Amino acid sequence: MQRLRGARWGLLLGVGLVGVHLIAGSALFESTPAAAADLTVWKSPTCDCCGKWIEHMRAAGFSIVVRDVEDMHRIRTGQVVPEALRSCHTAMMDGYVLEGHVPASDVNRLLTEKPQLKGLSVPGMPASAPGMDHPGHPYGVVTFGRTGGGLYASH
Repeated sequence: MQRLRGARWGLLLGVGLVGVHLIAGSALFESTPAAAADLTVWKSPTCDCCGKWIEHMRAAGFSIVVRDVEDMHRIRTGQVVPEALRSCHTAMMDGYVLEGHVPASDVNRLLTEKPQLKGLSVPGMPASAPGMDHPGHPYGVVTFGRTGGGLYASH
């Protein structure tokens, strides 16, 4: 009888440990954004491609606060976005600046890796970037800020 009770206890303990392992493992591989903070986007009220980029980010699971502003120069200067890297909208999330049509996959990578930099930019308005949606035109995502800059991703 004592042996049977010990076997049941061992089985319950084993099932419980497997359950905890599965739950913890599934949390590591979720496809939701790496941070739950809101993404705040400053954009011109007349820019259609900014709205399409916002749709792209929402479809990827980001919660977004939109701020329509007339003076984007003031926003970019305040966020220290280098002039050569500026685009049509500026966003902030978790202390990082996102300038232009940065893909959601790169934002997730940024929020997961948490590198020491000010932000990411897709300079100008590349035709293939999210929100522009004209495939076949390669573009790069670049870093800027605390440790200089460089290529972050190629698309």
